[in-house]
Amino acid sequence: MAQLTIEVNGRPYLVGCEDGQENHLRELAKLFDSQVQQLSGSVGQLGETRLFLMGALMMADELAEARARLAHLQGEATRLRAELQTVETRAANALDTAAQRIEALANRAQPSGTLM
Repeated sequence: MAQLTIEVNGRPYLVGCEDGQENHLRELAKLFDSQVQQLSGSVGQLGETRLFLMGALMMADELAEARARLAHLQGEATRLRAELQTVETRAANALDTAAQRIEALANRAQPSGTLM
């Protein structure tokens, strides 16, 4: 298990993570630190625990909104796939009908006893 120091709100924290996940953890820490810094700037100085709690709640809210958008988009994608299937079926049926009409016209235009 790897250990690294991240900085949040100007203070260092030693944290552990799975080997190979160090860069990902650093990016998450930067994201959280940015949230905490923004919050600190807008509400002023709070206790660190409360500041971190509010930052975490704001990030959880963003996550919930992202999940809701994802669920909506997944539903829309499912609807569009079904619509595409319907359009493809209609197009195939239209092509089949057109081919049958062309074949019937060709058979009518062909003199009796003559092979194409």
